[in-house]
Amino acid sequence: MLTITQELWDRIVAHAREDHPDEACGVIAGPVGSGRPERFIPMLNAARSPTFYEFDSGDLLKLYREMDDRDEEPVIIYHSHTGTEAYPSRTDINLASEPGAHYVLVSTADTEDAGPFQFRSYRIVDGEVTEEEVAVVEAY
Repeated sequence: MLTITQELWDRIVAHAREDHPDEACGVIAGPVGSGRPERFIPMLNAARSPTFYEFDSGDLLKLYREMDDRDEEPVIIYHSHTGTEAYPSRTDINLASEPGAHYVLVSTADTEDAGPFQFRSYRIVDGEVTEEEVAVVEAY
Protein backbone atom coordinates (compact mmCIF):
# COMPACT_ATOMS: atom_id res chain seq x y z
CA MET A 1 0.00 0.00 0.00
CA LEU A 2 1.14 3.52 -0.77
CA THR A 3 0.65 6.03 2.05
CA ILE A 4 0.94 9.62 0.85
CA THR A 5 0.08 12.99 2.35
CA GLN A 6 -2.77 15.04 0.96
CA GLU A 7 -0.26 17.78 0.12
CA LEU A 8 1.88 15.47 -2.05
CA TRP A 9 -1.23 13.94 -3.67
CA ASP A 10 -2.46 17.46 -4.52
CA ARG A 11 0.94 18.45 -5.94
CA ILE A 12 1.11 15.40 -8.24
CA VAL A 13 -2.42 16.05 -9.52
CA ALA A 14 -1.69 19.77 -10.00
CA HIS A 15 1.47 18.97 -11.98
CA ALA A 16 -0.46 16.55 -14.21
CA ARG A 17 -3.13 19.17 -14.87
CA GLU A 18 -0.57 21.95 -15.50
CA ASP A 19 1.39 19.94 -18.08
CA HIS A 20 -1.73 18.64 -19.88
CA PRO A 21 -1.98 17.96 -22.82
CA ASP A 22 1.62 16.68 -22.44
CA GLU A 23 2.45 13.96 -19.94
CA ALA A 24 3.87 15.22 -16.64
CA CYS A 25 6.53 13.30 -14.73
CA GLY A 26 8.48 13.48 -11.51
CA VAL A 27 9.79 11.80 -8.41
CA ILE A 28 9.01 11.94 -4.72
CA ALA A 29 12.09 11.09 -2.69
CA GLY A 30 12.25 9.83 0.85
CA PRO A 31 14.83 8.65 3.38
CA VAL A 32 16.57 5.44 2.29
CA GLY A 33 14.73 2.40 3.60
CA SER A 34 11.77 4.35 5.02
CA GLY A 35 9.30 3.88 2.18
CA ARG A 36 7.99 7.35 3.13
CA PRO A 37 7.52 9.84 0.27
CA GLU A 38 8.57 13.30 1.44
CA ARG A 39 10.31 15.54 -1.11
CA PHE A 40 8.35 16.46 -4.25
CA ILE A 41 10.56 16.81 -7.33
CA PRO A 42 8.66 17.70 -10.52
CA MET A 43 10.69 16.93 -13.62
CA LEU A 44 10.56 18.20 -17.18
CA ASN A 45 9.16 15.76 -19.72
CA ALA A 46 12.05 15.94 -22.18
CA ALA A 47 9.87 14.26 -24.82
CA ARG A 48 7.24 17.02 -24.50
CA SER A 49 4.67 14.50 -25.69
CA PRO A 50 1.02 13.75 -24.92
CA THR A 51 1.72 10.00 -25.30
CA PHE A 52 5.18 9.46 -23.81
CA TYR A 53 7.35 10.79 -21.02
CA GLU A 54 11.10 10.85 -20.71
CA PHE A 55 13.31 12.25 -17.98
CA ASP A 56 16.16 14.39 -19.29
CA SER A 57 19.29 12.27 -18.74
CA GLY A 58 21.28 15.19 -17.29
CA ASP A 59 18.47 16.14 -14.91
CA LEU A 60 18.09 12.52 -13.86
CA LEU A 61 21.81 12.12 -13.13
CA LYS A 62 21.76 15.34 -11.09
CA LEU A 63 18.69 14.11 -9.18
CA TYR A 64 20.25 10.74 -8.30
CA ARG A 65 23.45 12.44 -7.12
CA GLU A 66 21.40 14.83 -5.00
CA MET A 67 19.34 11.98 -3.51
CA ASP A 68 22.55 10.06 -2.76
CA ASP A 69 24.01 13.12 -0.98
CA ARG A 70 20.82 13.43 1.09
CA ASP A 71 20.53 9.68 1.86
CA GLU A 72 17.30 9.52 -0.13
CA GLU A 73 15.85 7.18 -2.70
CA PRO A 74 12.96 7.45 -5.17
CA VAL A 75 9.88 6.34 -3.24
CA ILE A 76 7.39 7.40 -5.93
CA ILE A 77 7.98 7.77 -9.64
CA TYR A 78 4.95 9.41 -11.19
CA HIS A 79 3.68 10.44 -14.57
CA SER A 80 0.39 11.23 -16.24
CA HIS A 81 -1.57 9.73 -19.09
CA THR A 82 -3.47 12.33 -21.05
CA GLY A 83 -5.71 10.19 -23.23
CA THR A 84 -5.90 6.80 -21.52
CA GLU A 85 -6.65 5.33 -18.13
CA ALA A 86 -4.13 5.41 -15.30
CA TYR A 87 -2.61 1.99 -16.05
CA PRO A 88 1.02 1.35 -17.05
CA SER A 89 1.61 1.01 -20.78
CA ARG A 90 3.95 -1.61 -22.19
CA THR A 91 6.60 1.13 -22.48
CA ASP A 92 6.05 2.16 -18.84
CA ILE A 93 6.51 -1.46 -17.76
CA ASN A 94 9.66 -1.92 -19.83
CA LEU A 95 11.22 1.27 -18.43
CA ALA A 96 10.37 0.55 -14.78
CA SER A 97 13.81 0.10 -13.24
CA GLU A 98 13.21 0.82 -9.54
CA PRO A 99 11.72 -2.36 -7.99
CA GLY A 100 11.27 -0.66 -4.60
CA ALA A 101 9.38 2.36 -5.96
CA HIS A 102 5.67 3.02 -6.18
CA TYR A 103 4.74 3.90 -9.76
CA VAL A 104 1.93 6.46 -9.60
CA LEU A 105 -0.14 7.21 -12.66
CA VAL A 106 -2.57 10.08 -12.96
CA SER A 107 -4.93 10.15 -15.90
CA THR A 108 -6.14 13.57 -17.00
CA ALA A 109 -8.50 11.94 -19.51
CA ASP A 110 -12.15 11.27 -18.79
CA THR A 111 -12.05 7.55 -19.52
CA GLU A 112 -14.93 5.14 -19.09
CA ASP A 113 -16.91 7.68 -17.08
CA ALA A 114 -14.26 7.51 -14.33
CA GLY A 115 -14.32 11.29 -13.92
CA PRO A 116 -11.90 14.03 -14.89
CA PHE A 117 -8.85 12.18 -13.52
CA GLN A 118 -7.69 8.98 -11.86
CA PHE A 119 -4.86 8.53 -9.32
CA ARG A 120 -3.54 4.96 -9.07
CA SER A 121 -0.38 3.31 -7.75
CA TYR A 122 1.46 0.19 -8.87
CA ARG A 123 4.47 -1.92 -8.07
CA ILE A 124 6.31 -3.01 -11.19
CA VAL A 125 8.91 -5.73 -10.66
CA ASP A 126 10.43 -7.81 -13.46
CA GLY A 127 7.65 -6.76 -15.82
CA GLU A 128 4.87 -7.79 -13.44
CA VAL A 129 2.36 -5.06 -12.56
CA THR A 130 0.51 -5.12 -9.24
CA GLU A 131 -1.95 -2.38 -8.36
CA GLU A 132 -1.91 -1.28 -4.74
CA GLU A 133 -4.19 0.71 -2.47
CA VAL A 134 -3.48 4.38 -1.90
CA ALA A 135 -4.02 5.85 1.56
CA VAL A 136 -4.11 9.64 1.67
CA VAL A 137 -3.25 11.05 5.12
CA GLU A 138 -2.87 14.55 6.55
CA ALA A 139 0.60 13.77 7.97
CA TYR A 140 2.89 10.84 8.70
